[in-house]
Amino acid sequence: MLSKEVRPHCTERLRQSPARDSVQSPVQQRSRQMTQATGANSPAAAQRQHDPLSPQPQAAIPHRQPLLVPGMLPNVLDMDSLKRAAGQNKQQAAIQARQYAYRCAYQGVPGAYSEMAACKACPDAEPVPCEQFETAFQALSQWTTDWAVLPVENSLGGSIHAVYDLLLRYRVHIVGETSVAVNHCLLALPGTKLQDLTRVLSHPQALAQTDGYLRRLNVVKEAVDDTAGAAQMVASQQLKGVGAVASRRAAELYGLDILDEDIQDAKDNVTRFIKLSRNPLLTREGEEKQRAYKTSIVFSLKEGPGQLFKALSVFALRDIDMTKIESRPMRTNPIVLTKASIDGTQPGRQRFNYLFYIDFVGALSDPVCQNALRHLQESSPFMRVLGSYPMELELGSLDSNTPFDSISE
Repeated sequence: MLSKEVRPHCTERLRQSPARDSVQSPVQQRSRQMTQATGANSPAAAQRQHDPLSPQPQAAIPHRQPLLVPGMLPNVLDMDSLKRAAGQNKQQAAIQARQYAYRCAYQGVPGAYSEMAACKACPDAEPVPCEQFETAFQALSQWTTDWAVLPVENSLGGSIHAVYDLLLRYRVHIVGETSVAVNHCLLALPGTKLQDLTRVLSHPQALAQTDGYLRRLNVVKEAVDDTAGAAQMVASQQLKGVGAVASRRAAELYGLDILDEDIQDAKDNVTRFIKLSRNPLLTREGEEKQRAYKTSIVFSLKEGPGQLFKALSVFALRDIDMTKIESRPMRTNPIVLTKASIDGTQPGRQRFNYLFYIDFVGALSDPVCQNALRHLQESSPFMRVLGSYPMELELGSLDSNTPFDSISE
C-alpha cells in the first residue's frame, strides 16, 4: 500500500468543495485577506453570526492599522463551541466543510508559534486556533478538524507533559513532525520606549527563556496562556507601559511596535511539534530505505530488577537508534506496592508506577522494528504505538521570523 494517510472523509469533502485557487494556498489566501478591510455588515459577516466556528468580528486598534482588521480574527475554539458544533445538523456541517478542504487545529491565538508550525506541517489546511491542548485533541476526534499540530518538547524547556498525557487519552496517531526556531521579540503599543516598560506578559516558557534579558530591564514578569495571547491583550486593552514577549508576526497582526528582537538568553531555541491524525500513516515494506522514519511508542514495565534494561536491550541488540526516552507516572495507577523479598531482608515498599515514552529511528513496516516490538511486548504489561512517520532531519528549519505567507513544508 502506498504511503499516505487514509482520509476517505477528506476525499469526499474535496469532491463536494468548489474549485480551489490553483496559485495560492489557504495560508497565502488568509494572509492576503488580512490586509484588506472587511465590512461588518457584509453578507459574509451575516453568515458568521450563525456559525460558531467561523471568524467573529472584533474591534481594531484605533490608532494603528493592524493586519487583523474587524471580522478577520478567527474565533478561538473552546469546549462550548465544540459542543455547539457537535449539535449541528448534517446540512450545516456540509456547508461548513465546503469552506475549506482541510483544517488543522493548534493551541493559541493567531500569531502563536504553534500557528507557524501548523502552516508548515499542513500548508494546504486552514489553521484553527484552540483555547487549550485538549480542545485541539477534541476538535480532531470530533471531525471538526483533519489534523492537529501541537508542541511536544523545547530545546531549553524540555518536554511538554500535558501533550504526552493527552496522547494516551485520545485515539489519535502521530503522522509527522516539524520544528520552529523560536526568536522572541519584545512588543509594546506604538510610541512606547524601552525604558517606559514596567511589566511584561508572556507564556511561562517564554518568560523563562528571556529571564536574563528581562532582569536587566528590571520589569515585573506576568505569565499568561500563550505568547500571542499576551500581544493580543496588550493591543486590545491598550496597556500602556506593558510589553509582551511574542513573535514578529504577533506584532504585525495586533499593530504593536517591536522594541527589541532575538531577546532569548540562548540562541539555539527550537520547539518540536507533532502532527496528529485520526488515522495512522501507512507505509509499505522497504519505504523506510528511501527516507528516514521515526516511530513513537509508550509502554510500562513489570515489577522487578533490571526490567528497564531488558526493555531497552530489544533495541540495542538490533542496532536500532533511540532518539528520546521520557518517563511519566501512570495517571490511572501512579503508586504501587512492591513485594517483600522471600528471606525478609527487603520489606515491601511503595514506588511510582511509570510509563516510558520512546522515539526510535525506523518504520513499522521494517521487519527489524516489528521483531523488536514483539520482543518488547514479552516484558511489558502495556504497550501502544503512538505513530510511525517521516523524521525531520534538520531541526529548526523554519525560523519564526519567516514571512507568514511564504511558510511551506
